[in-house]
Amino acid sequence: MKKTIITLVLSLFALPVIFGQQKVILAVGVKAPDWMFTDADKNEFTMNSWAGKVLQLNYVDPDESDLNDAFNDAVKKATDVDKTLSKDLFKGFGIVDCKSTWKPNGLIRSIAGKKAKKYNTTILFDYEGTLQTNWGLPEDNYTVVILDKNRVCRAIYKGHIPEAENAKIVEQIIALTKE
Repeated sequence: MKKTIITLVLSLFALPVIFGQQKVILAVGVKAPDWMFTDADKNEFTMNSWAGKVLQLNYVDPDESDLNDAFNDAVKKATDVDKTLSKDLFKGFGIVDCKSTWKPNGLIRSIAGKKAKKYNTTILFDYEGTLQTNWGLPEDNYTVVILDKNRVCRAIYKGHIPEAENAKIVEQIIALTKE
């Protein structure tokens, strides 16, 4: 009887590990747990899809999709015009927080498609708010997360990034690509 009870108790502790996703409140200096999301064509992506690259992850409520366009324009200029940020060492992309909006998924995919084309990037869809739960990201917001090549969080910007900060953040990303 004791063995049965011990086995049952141990099994209950093991279930979240086996079936649950890892929950880590993401903060500067913390390694980001991986995830898997799909794009509009149902192609699956994880952080390992861009192994060896510094990542700029934009986690966006569709209602806030234009909030940090000036910042993204500065990153695009650094990669496409100034060539100070190498696409071989850096990947910026978006994950749409579909749970935080009233908008239907078809409209969300349309908005995301325009952003993907404008910034020549990948847009993924988090239909369940997984990163809100697992990383502790805010809902109804626009969050920019910068991860180094080892997937350690180096910066988190919640909400609007002031234009005066854009150059500093771009320089931080460039420096991370050189580490």
